[in-house]
Amino acid sequence: MTRMPVYFLSHGGGPWPYVEGMRQQFAKTEREFIALPKRLPAKPKAVLVITGHWEEQEFTVSTAEQPPMAYDYYGFPEHTYHINYPAPGSPALAARVKSLLSDAGIPVKEDASRGFDHGTFVPLVLMYPEADVPVVMLSMKSSYDPQEHIRVGQALLPLRDEGVLIIGSGLTYHNMRGFGRDESTPIAEAFEHYLNQAIEQDDAMVRNDLLAKWETAAGARLAHPQEDHLIPLMVIAGAAGDDTGRAVFVDHVMKVPMATYEFGHGNTHERP
Repeated sequence: MTRMPVYFLSHGGGPWPYVEGMRQQFAKTEREFIALPKRLPAKPKAVLVITGHWEEQEFTVSTAEQPPMAYDYYGFPEHTYHINYPAPGSPALAARVKSLLSDAGIPVKEDASRGFDHGTFVPLVLMYPEADVPVVMLSMKSSYDPQEHIRVGQALLPLRDEGVLIIGSGLTYHNMRGFGRDESTPIAEAFEHYLNQAIEQDDAMVRNDLLAKWETAAGARLAHPQEDHLIPLMVIAGAAGDDTGRAVFVDHVMKVPMATYEFGHGNTHERP
C-alpha cells in the first residue's frame, strides 16, 4: 500500500456541523473535510486521531470495540447531546500503537471506555459519514512537552505504510476569549505565518525544532494561552518523517484563520 499522508485538522468550534448558523460559518471547512478522503491514495484501514480534547498523565490509547460518545462541550442545543457517530474501534490498531510506543521507550496506557469527542467526530462525520472506518484515539500527555509529542509521532510513522490515516485534531488559534474580536485577527495571522514557515521547511529537523520552540513566535501565548489544541500538530510533525508540510486550506471564522495542514503526498496540491 502507498504511504498515507498525515494531517493536522483545525476542527472548528463545538459540534458545528449539527448547528445551523454555525454550519454556515464553517461552510469552507465542511467542503474541504468532505473532499479530504479524495486526497488519499486509498481508503484507510483505520484512523488514528490525536485530539486536542484528550490529555492524560501518560499517553493513553482507546481500546473499545464500540466507542461511546463524549459530549465535551456546553451551551449547545439539546439535540447535540444525542449525536451518535457509530464508527467501530480497533483493538488491533490500539495494540499496534501501544507496541510501537513501548518499543520506542514511551510508556503508554489503555482506556477501554474513552468516547469520541468533538475533535474526533466532527471531522470524521464529514470525511466518512457512513462511519465505516475504524477509529482509535491517542491522548496527549498533560505535560504538553513538544519534543515528547514529536517523538511519539516518530514512533507511529510505520502505521502510514500499514494503511492507517493519522490525524491530529486541534486549531491553529485557540483562545476562547479572543474569538470574534478584531484585535485577534493580526495575532492569529502572525502565529499561523510562523506555523506555515515551520511546516514548509525541507529539513525535518529544522521544522521540528521550530515547532518545538513555538512559544518564541510573536503572540504565541495570545494565540494559545494553553496549548492543548496545538500539541496534536507536534505528533503529526513527528509522524511526517522527512515529508514537507503544506496548508491544504485556511478557513476564516470568528475573525481568525483556521488552517489545515498536510504532510506527504495527497492526490492534489492546490494552495489554499
